[in-house]
Amino acid sequence: MTTPMSVLALFREAADTVPAYARFLRSAGVDPAAVQEPSAIPLMTKADYHQRYPLAERCRGGRLDAAAVVALSSGSSGKPTVWPRSVADEKPVTARFEQVFRDGFQADRRSTLAVVCFALGNWVGGMYTVAACRQLSADGYPITVAAPGNDVDEILRVIEELGGLFDQTVLLGYPPFVKNVVDAGTARGIDWPAYRPKMVLAGEVFSEQWRDLVAARTGMTDPDTDVAALYGTADAGVLGNETPLSVRIRRFLATRPDIASSLFGDSRLPTLVQYDPAARLFETAPDGTLVFSADGTVPLVRYHIADEGGVVPHDDLVALCRSHGFDPGDGPELPFVYVFGRSLFTVSYFGANVYPENVTVGLERPHISGWTTGRFVLRTVEDADHDRRLSVIVELVAGAEPTMERRRQAAESIRTELLRLNSEFAHYVPAEHQTPQVELRPADDPEFFPRGVKHRYTRPEPPATPAP
Repeated sequence: MTTPMSVLALFREAADTVPAYARFLRSAGVDPAAVQEPSAIPLMTKADYHQRYPLAERCRGGRLDAAAVVALSSGSSGKPTVWPRSVADEKPVTARFEQVFRDGFQADRRSTLAVVCFALGNWVGGMYTVAACRQLSADGYPITVAAPGNDVDEILRVIEELGGLFDQTVLLGYPPFVKNVVDAGTARGIDWPAYRPKMVLAGEVFSEQWRDLVAARTGMTDPDTDVAALYGTADAGVLGNETPLSVRIRRFLATRPDIASSLFGDSRLPTLVQYDPAARLFETAPDGTLVFSADGTVPLVRYHIADEGGVVPHDDLVALCRSHGFDPGDGPELPFVYVFGRSLFTVSYFGANVYPENVTVGLERPHISGWTTGRFVLRTVEDADHDRRLSVIVELVAGAEPTMERRRQAAESIRTELLRLNSEFAHYVPAEHQTPQVELRPADDPEFFPRGVKHRYTRPEPPATPAP
């Protein structure tokens, strides 16, 4: 069993060597010498730490030049946040990819073409994935990396030209985008089963029906092992990954919503992954969101990531399954973390965090603000074919008519501002999926805008319409 990392040791080391963290503790009135329990360590957030202190001061010794590379992610204002990392920081991320490629895909003994379909450049997912896959190749895995990025035509060209030369082809990307690649390939006559495809997915929760759908369309023989999700963040890379064990358990829970609801405290089925507590240690905050600690160029000590979710010990979850007549079999003796997504603040769409603040600006334009109240509900929805759409439900002022022209104007204005303000949205979301579906509702609509209730600008995704 893996020995969990010592949060106290990381805390004391960061307090001694990271200028920004020492200042952060002083501002919180915390004396490091007096802290004896991890629970006494203050939570850090992006707003009160990363956005408050200079970048170099958040690195050990106050030196940014210890970082080998920097990556970017969008914030609610659209201004990218910079995340420096060293080669050593990539080792725990590579270990998560290795677990997927080895245990799920048997890539230690099968020649593998890894096709990276994440956006390339400074964006976190693409280059992190390339680095991890290249390291596996350097470590002796028969893996060859192709990095066409999120260009469907280039992805399909790579697969057609090279896929037949390998035992298997792995597509790595955001779930809705990878499905677009599959559907576009099918339309062009690609014989997916001939390439023995596998998938590594990140950024969004997907259903087991979606997993079955893409497996059927590509001729995958075993969805338990052929499709694996990663749980990652720009702050620290990959935090956990699906294993065949976690997938078998999740697929069982998908058939038993009563057990899943009792376990997760929600009718939604979250992403369920395993993590290595020696590299990333998770906690659940009192509000049902996740906190983790991770060493690195920028140490993160009890970092409040604000994803809704929780932690379940390995033995407890396996025992729960067996108590209900399901034996999930063998797998890594690592704890589980489950993740619903961002709490209250964002929705994830093609891997991009979409913030209510971005949508607000679109509805504040003069040609729109006169007939809307400014309230809206942002979410993603799945259609009958399990394709994702960005949905914005907008409240009209009293007496305003829900015309088609107003829907079009609102959708175009929101799209324009998302492209202007949100660099992830502009780089991750294909052009044909950038215009949101807008629905106009009357003032005080009881379903979305009830009176006397604090308004929530994001909501969980509604259930998908079953495929015929």
